[in-house]
Amino acid sequence: MSDTSEEQSPFGRGFIAASIVIGAVVLCGAVLLIGNLTSSGAAPAQAQQQAVVPTVPATEPGGGEPAVPATPAGARPAKSGGCNRAAGDQSVPQQPPAVDGWEVSSRIVVPRSSGFGPAKTDADGFRRCFAHSPTGAVYAAYSAYAAMADQDKVVATARKLMVPGPGTDALIRELQTDQSASGYTVPQLAGYRVIDAGPDRVSLMLATSVNTAYMSLTLTLVWHDGDWLLQPPAAGEPVGAPFSQHRDLSDFVAWSGV
Repeated sequence: MSDTSEEQSPFGRGFIAASIVIGAVVLCGAVLLIGNLTSSGAAPAQAQQQAVVPTVPATEPGGGEPAVPATPAGARPAKSGGCNRAAGDQSVPQQPPAVDGWEVSSRIVVPRSSGFGPAKTDADGFRRCFAHSPTGAVYAAYSAYAAMADQDKVVATARKLMVPGPGTDALIRELQTDQSASGYTVPQLAGYRVIDAGPDRVSLMLATSVNTAYMSLTLTLVWHDGDWLLQPPAAGEPVGAPFSQHRDLSDFVAWSGV
């Protein structure tokens, strides 16, 4: 059984990037949390380097569609750039979804599928246009995690990735004034667990591998303007909260390209 005791991020609101210590009672050592782009002042722990697989070209047979011209860095394409993805199978993926290949995005290994997405990749590397289904939402969540890992683009990423509204506006204002340093190594993804799924809203947990244990973050995706976008966090909460620690992946679908 997994140990799913929840942790409140000590770093406040922000994007995935820093770390916390899990006590010796868990695994006799320090492991990383996912967490921060705020100015809390806590010192990040050194993340373990993760192996990555070669990038799968977007134009290989059976792979995704080639990249499209760039859109302005600070704006989401109108109507999701003409994604026009039809609604697919609405069943929750209880087994690892089929992939055309795995590729590296912001040093995170993420899946690509001609059926589930991304159908388009902007010139700045932002992946979008996912299938309107729970499986498409899982693909979108993996890409969202990778997008959040690039701290040098967090403001532009928030504008593209988050559902427009007061919550996203507040998050962007905080990110614009944040002075946190970039360069943290972000753990690779190890699996997912769908918590709740509907036609236009999917909540799930993403598990990351940290040394010999796992940490998880929680994301809610909303179908908005023809694509899956992230629901912004509640005021005072970090992106990805609540966080949990796990001994194994018994409560998750193990799905990773590393």
